[in-house]
This record gives sequence, C-alpha cells and structure tokens, in this order.
Amino acid sequence: MVCPECAHEWSADESLEADEPAIKDANGTALTDGDSVTLIKGLKVKGTSKVLKVGTRVKNIRLVDGDHDIDCKVDGIGAMKLKSQFVKKA
Repeated sequence: MVCPECAHEWSADESLEADEPAIKDANGTALTDGDSVTLIKGLKVKGTSKVLKVGTRVKNIRLVDGDHDIDCKVDGIGAMKLKSQFVKKA
C-alpha cells in the first residue's frame, strides 16, 4: 500500500494490526495475557448459587475475542469467562 500524498509504503498486515482495539479494564488500563486482575463488582455464577465477590483476584488471564473477552480460572469455581468492564488491573 502506498500513501498518495507522501508516497510512504507499508504492507496490508501492518494496517490491520494498528486498527486492532486494545482490551482495557474498567479504569482504561490496557490488559495483556498473563496479567492479574481484581473484580470491581460482585458477579453471580450462572448455573450455580455461587457469587464472585468484589475484590476477588484472578491471576494469569488470557484475552480472547468476543463479548466476554477474558478467559481465566477462578479459585474454587474453575474456568470462567469475564467481561473486561468488571475488572481492574492489579
């Protein structure tokens, strides 16, 4: 690809990477794979009577595409998917 104004050249792959939105926590801090996060809201676990309490710390998260963009394991619960809007980076 070539810019018609300044003749700068770049590959199509570079332009796709720049348009990728970064996944951010509730405070606007960018998250990456392997981060630790803390819940800022109590969340009910679907299909059980358990509740994830405010302040629960989740270690070693993995970012995925979709509505629930954090894949993790919570102690005492197991594998879960969380939304980034309910966590803050620890």
